[in-house]
Parts: sequence; structure tokens; C-alpha cells
Amino acid sequence: MALIDCPSCGKKMSDKAKTCPNCDFSYGEASVEDIERKENMKRFKKMHSIQNQSMLAMLLFIGGFGFMYWGGVAPGDTQHSAALMACVIGFLWYGINRVRIVLLKRSSK
Repeated sequence: MALIDCPSCGKKMSDKAKTCPNCDFSYGEASVEDIERKENMKRFKKMHSIQNQSMLAMLLFIGGFGFMYWGGVAPGDTQHSAALMACVIGFLWYGINRVRIVLLKRSSK
């Protein structure tokens, strides 16, 4: 008896089980195409989530940048420092998400 990942929910299940105990996916009756479709859907949802996070990171960066330069605050103020921090966090978060997207695309091939 070996533990495998459920194609639907990704949690561990026995390879002898007919259905997943977590999500009730009938693994025993599923064809190869059904399993591939479930795995592709899971990968698509993960990619969509990362892309949404990238959009939020861009908005954080642009908002911080805009407030820093057009917000009417002097350099050294707390609001200027917070805007600069938002720019840095948004930029780093966006970069990390781009790397995650590349790694996800490479793992799907």
C-alpha cells in the first residue's frame, strides 16, 4: 500500500482506495483523462492565484510610488517612508511571483 496525491484536492490517499477520503473523488473509476484534467485544473487555479497576487503587488508598487512623489510629503517624513516601503515590498513581491510563474510553467512540461 502506497500513499499517492489525490488529483482533485492534492492530499494524501491510499492507492488502494476507490475514493479520496477528503474530497470524495472516485479515483478507482476515473480514467487517465479525468486525472489529467483534474491536475491541469489544479495547476490553472494555482497560476491564476499567482497572477492575481502579481497584480496586487503591482498596485502596491504603483500606489506607493505615486504617493511618494505626488503625495505632497517631504523626504524623511513617516508617510514618505511608508510609501517607499510599499514600493519596495510591491517590487519584491512582484519579482518573486514572476519566478514562481516560471517555475510552475517549467514543472508542467
